[in-house]
Order: sequence, then C-alpha cells, then structure tokens
Amino acid sequence: MAETRTPRSRLDTPQDTRRRFVRRPSYDSDAFGVFAEQFARYMGTARFLIYMTAFVLFWFVWNVAAPADWRFDNYPFIFLTLMLSLQASYAAPLILLAQNRQETRDKVVAEQDRQANARAHADMEFLAREVASLRMAVGEVATRDYLRSELKTLLSDLEERSRPDDDETPASA
Repeated sequence: MAETRTPRSRLDTPQDTRRRFVRRPSYDSDAFGVFAEQFARYMGTARFLIYMTAFVLFWFVWNVAAPADWRFDNYPFIFLTLMLSLQASYAAPLILLAQNRQETRDKVVAEQDRQANARAHADMEFLAREVASLRMAVGEVATRDYLRSELKTLLSDLEERSRPDDDETPASA
C-alpha cells in the first residue's frame, strides 16, 4: 500500500510554522524589469541630462535670487543634496537590474549564435566531404580527351589492319 503524500507532509520540505496575517506584496518581476530597462534607457539620454541640469539650475537660482520668504532651501542646499542622493540611490539598482536583464538576454543570444555556428560548421564539414567524394568520383570517370585519344588509337589500329601490306602482295605473273 503506497500512501500519497501532499506537498506539506513531505519530509524534504520544511513546514511553515508561522501563520501569515499579512500577505507579502507580490509583483510581476518581468513588468518591473521592463520598467527598470525603460528608466535606465531614459537616464542615459541627453534629454534627461538637460532636464536634470535645468532642474538644478532652477533650484539654485530660485533659492539664491528669490525673496527670503519664498526660499525653501538656503545656501548649503541640503534638501537638493538629499533629493539628488535619493534619485541616485534609486537609479543605481534600477540600472543594475536593467544590466542584469541585458546580460541574460546576451547569454541567450550568445548560446543561439554558438549553436548556429556549430550547425554551420557541421554543414561545412559535410559539404567538404561531399566535394571530396565527388572529386574522387570524377577522377575515375573517363574524360572527353581520354576517350578521343583512345578512339584515335583504335582507329589507327583498324586502319593499319585494313590496309594491305606492300611486302605481302602476291606477285602477278
């Protein structure tokens, strides 16, 4: 009698002793990866650099030239530094995630290229063997020049046999 065990009662699977009152958030890693790639691609453009430069310049000019009541970040620009650090702290992992996804795609493409190269190499070896066998077969076939020379030789032999010999002609008396 074989007992069927459920996945929870298997001996090689640890039991979950905690009850989860709050479910962990789930997300689609592919959608998040696509977002990271788009974000990284955008951050690598001249448009992003121009917008970021314009933002920082506006921040600087506003907090230096505006009336004192309207300024929100005085000279050391601590809040600007905090915002730029926050932006960099989010940008770095997103860029790394995008690079990892690109590396995975590159590995797949490299493997496909390797397989295609292996198939092409096998095909070239097969064709080289076929060409060699055809050359050997052609080497055994009688060529036109060879046939002509053989026929000329046979024709000359026949002509010699059909011609009466001058020495052996009977004398008519």
